[in-house]
Amino acid sequence: EDDVTTERNEPTDKGATGTAQTFAPLPDRTGDDTSTFHRALAEVSRIPGLEPVPEPADGDTRTWANAVRRALREAGERGLVLSESSFEALLEAAVQDPNPSFNRWFVEPALNAYGYRRVRAGLLERLRGGTDAQRAGAARAWYWTAVPLEPDGASAEHPGALELDGATDRSVLVREWNEAALREFVTNEDLDVRRCILPGLPLRTSAYPPEVHHLVETATAIARAHPDGYLRHRVEIQVST
Repeated sequence: EDDVTTERNEPTDKGATGTAQTFAPLPDRTGDDTSTFHRALAEVSRIPGLEPVPEPADGDTRTWANAVRRALREAGERGLVLSESSFEALLEAAVQDPNPSFNRWFVEPALNAYGYRRVRAGLLERLRGGTDAQRAGAARAWYWTAVPLEPDGASAEHPGALELDGATDRSVLVREWNEAALREFVTNEDLDVRRCILPGLPLRTSAYPPEVHHLVETATAIARAHPDGYLRHRVEIQVST
């Protein structure tokens, strides 16, 4: 299938010392820049319909993020109606969230309200033209864009958002994403970008148009020879499945 994987197993590898190492399918960022995510949380916290989530006085982004995610989830369960301006706030929070599991709480309401095509198009735009942090974050967020829509979840303020072409199609833009991600993995040497792209990158030529088939072999070779243990181990998981 061309859809994104939902596997959550954590493969192990042995480093030069022979000690077992665990590698999560979706790694955390190597950097520790929380200021951008903090600003994204501020935008989400102002979405109409959410219970107020005051910014902590001590600047603890982790605790605040949990509170904002919880408020968003609870509002969705109550039938949150999202305005047009809320789309970018949710998407940017999903991209900037350093947690590769909890970012789904920003992705899912956006999918339910605005549909697959719009959410995926926004992530694809960041992959192609964003900063390296946005590219890595877009890849992590893309992981969750295959989840089914929830009929009782958040909805859009303007009726008909899910009636647009591709809004409810779980295969929409997958091939476009795969090609863009393959090109980015091969050409972008940023470690976070490569770590976040690889888990969802198909390493078979059938997922791509003929003109980029040669890049599949290039991507595999890059990962196998990379000094980063995560990439070296992850590529072997993917070529064997």
